[in-house]
Amino acid sequence: MTRAVGIDLGTTNSVVSVLEGGEPTVITNTEGARTTPSVVAFAKNGEVLVGEVAKRQAVTNVERTARSVKRHMGEDRWRFPATGDVDGKRYTAQEISARVLQKLKRDGEAYLGEDVTDAVITVPAYFNDSQRTATKEAGEIAGLKVLRIINEPTAAALAYGLDKENDQTILVFDLGGGTFDVSLLEIGEGVVEVKATNGDTHLGGDDWDQRIVDHLVSRFGHGYGVDLARDKMAVQRLREASEKAKIELSAASETTINLPYITASDQGPLHLDEKLTRSQFQQLTEDLLERCKAPSTRRSRTPGSRPPISTM
Repeated sequence: MTRAVGIDLGTTNSVVSVLEGGEPTVITNTEGARTTPSVVAFAKNGEVLVGEVAKRQAVTNVERTARSVKRHMGEDRWRFPATGDVDGKRYTAQEISARVLQKLKRDGEAYLGEDVTDAVITVPAYFNDSQRTATKEAGEIAGLKVLRIINEPTAAALAYGLDKENDQTILVFDLGGGTFDVSLLEIGEGVVEVKATNGDTHLGGDDWDQRIVDHLVSRFGHGYGVDLARDKMAVQRLREASEKAKIELSAASETTINLPYITASDQGPLHLDEKLTRSQFQQLTEDLLERCKAPSTRRSRTPGSRPPISTM
């Protein structure tokens, strides 16, 4: 009997795992990493790249590289690319996500030494029916039988073994790469039930990165009179550098963003060299933190639940 895998299909990164001895084991991918970037690229030679290899070539292949597609799950009219096409074709969010799932499926098969046909896929607790259906369709396109779509906070509670402890009520605050939700879970007799949930489908780490990008574009514009936002390759380099800076500021009080030959003018090549302090970063993203607080106080979307989460 083949074993089912569990998949966290994330906005920026995805993970595949399997139960071993009753405990979840994260499967490392062929690159040796525990997470796979949720990035899909269509190379000029017709090859489809997924994961880290797709992310690495994004700077030189911006218009043919799809990322953060999870934010568009369930949107019938969304297509990649937004304008034009890729070799005569435009892709739905399900089709792009299926490429990521196929990669995870192959990694699971390499680890287990057998075909992977069954999967459980997690989604944000506040995903509506169309978003959940789209996620299931992506799995089916990838050649998987989706046994169940489960809520991410429920999966988090199970991963921490909270279902094995005494009856309790817990709050899961899940700020991902592109989506955010806060959920109130009731755990009793090994059963995890979502009692209330709220969130924002367009709030996540990507937005913190973008604030740094906007800051750098503004600083560069004032210094050189050049708008980097008009240069797609420059924006991609800025995005990658901003993500790195954000991570560094978690531990350091200051970081330097250095991008030589970011663009060129009539006078020759131009270089970007900016310092960013944690204090500056906090000021740039202050309103994003405020947006994180809002779902905790808004009324739950769970039917039959009336009080806001903060008073339950």
